[in-house]
Amino acid sequence: MSTLIVLLPPRDPAVSSQEWQLPEMPFLLLDKSGHTMRAGQASLALLPRASSTVLMVAARDLLMMAATVPALKGPRLRQALPNVVEDQLIQDPQTCHIAIDTQPLADGRRLLAIIDRGWFRFIHEAFVAAGHRNLRAVPVTSCLPRPEAEAVPLDVLSEAMSDAVAEVGAAGASGARADAGTAGEAASSASTEASLLLASREPIVAALLGEAIQSAPAVLLGDVPQEAPSPRVELAIARGRIGEGLAVPAAAVGATLAALTGDAPLTFYALTGLPGSEPHGKANAPAAQADAQPLTFEMLAQRALQCRFDLCQFEFMSQPWRLDRATLRRLRAPIALIAAAALVAIVGANVQWLMLARQRDALSSQMTEALLNAFPKTTVVLDASGQMTRQLQQLRVAAGELSPDDFLSLADGLARSLGPLPVNGFAALDYQNHRLDVTFKPQVKVDPDFPQRLARNGLNGAVDSNTGKWTIRSGQ
Repeated sequence: MSTLIVLLPPRDPAVSSQEWQLPEMPFLLLDKSGHTMRAGQASLALLPRASSTVLMVAARDLLMMAATVPALKGPRLRQALPNVVEDQLIQDPQTCHIAIDTQPLADGRRLLAIIDRGWFRFIHEAFVAAGHRNLRAVPVTSCLPRPEAEAVPLDVLSEAMSDAVAEVGAAGASGARADAGTAGEAASSASTEASLLLASREPIVAALLGEAIQSAPAVLLGDVPQEAPSPRVELAIARGRIGEGLAVPAAAVGATLAALTGDAPLTFYALTGLPGSEPHGKANAPAAQADAQPLTFEMLAQRALQCRFDLCQFEFMSQPWRLDRATLRRLRAPIALIAAAALVAIVGANVQWLMLARQRDALSSQMTEALLNAFPKTTVVLDASGQMTRQLQQLRVAAGELSPDDFLSLADGLARSLGPLPVNGFAALDYQNHRLDVTFKPQVKVDPDFPQRLARNGLNGAVDSNTGKWTIRSGQ
C-alpha cells in the first residue's frame, strides 16, 4: 500500500471562507516498504494518488490542550467536548472540530486538538473530491523529533520536596487557628510544587518550517509609501505532546523562543530539503543564525506516518465504503457498463432459450409425425420416443425375434464371452427384470479380461464385491 504525505498550509484569518484556496503543497509518496517513490510540490489536482493519505495540519490552525474528559463514547462524547473546552476558547466551541487522542496523558487527562470546523471541512472535502478516500490528519507538532527529558538535579529536587513537607507541616500546625479549607489549600499547593518543578524542566522542541504564506493583499494608505514588512516565518513548538504554532518576524525568532521557553531546555530545528523550496531560502537564514539543527522534510513525513493521533474523527472519520457524490461520479461509467453487460446477458439468455424451445418443439413434432406414420392406430401421444420403442418391441416379439435383453440373448452373449472360464463353472443363473445374475463356483477365478469380452459381445457386466455375483445386462 502506497502512502501520500502532504504538508498543509495554515489558514489566513484575513481571508474569508468564500475565498479559501489551497496553494501548491509539498508532498512525499512512499511505497508499501516505506521507501520514497516521489517528492515534490504540486497543487491538489496534480497530487499523486495513493492507498492512504496523511495530512500534516499546520500548528497555527490547532489549539492543543490537556483536559479531563468524561467517560463517554461516540455521539455523546462529541456533544460533551464543547462544554469541556468552552472556557479556553474565544470562538464559539460549536463551530470547532474537537479531536481527542486515544492515548491518555501520564496524569490521566486526555489530549485534545481543536480546529475550526469550516476550515477542516474545506480541506477534508477538497481531498476527498480529488480522489483521496483514505484520509488521516495529524498535527505537525506531533511529527517533530522528541528529545529525552532533562533530568532534574537531585539537590534541587530534594530542596523542593523539603519545602513542600515544611509547608504541609506548617499548615497542619495552624489548623487550630485556621479553617479546614485554608489548611487543605495550603497542603494541596505544597504537594504539587515538586511536580510543577518537573513540568518546568520539560524539554521544548521548536521548528522553523519556512516562510509564512501571505494570502491577504497588502493595504496601501493613499500615496504614503510603506516600508517593506519584515518576512514572517512559521514556528511550530512542542511541549511534550502539546503543541502550538505562530507566525513571527524572521528577525524576532530568537527573542520569541527565549520568551516562550524560559529556563526549559530547547531543541531548535529548521526544515530543510523541502521539495520545490526555492522561495523558502530566505526563511532559512534566521535559522542558521540561531544555530538550528537540520530537519529534513523526509524525516518529518516519516514521523507523520508513525503518528497515531488522527484528527479525522466523528463526522470526518474515513469511511471508504460510503458512497458520496464524488464516488458516484467516478463510478458512473463502470456502473453503466455493468448494467449494459447485465442487460445484454439477460436478453441473450432469453433469445437462446426461445431458439432452443423452438428446436425442441420441432423435434417433438417430427417424432410424433414419425410415430403416427409408423403406427397410425396410435390415438394418444404422450412420449413419442418411448411409445415408438415399445411398439417396435411388440413387433419383434410378434415376429419371433429375440430381444437383446431376453434370457436367450443374454445367455448366448455370456457363452461367447467365457473364454478361459470353464463351462461348468456356474453355481447359479438367475434371470429377472431383463438382467442375468451369474454366480460362479468358489474355485473358479474370473480373469480381468472378462468385462472386456462381455463388452465385445454387446453386454455390460458388473460384480458385487460383497457376494461375488455378476450382473449382466444388454449393452444396447
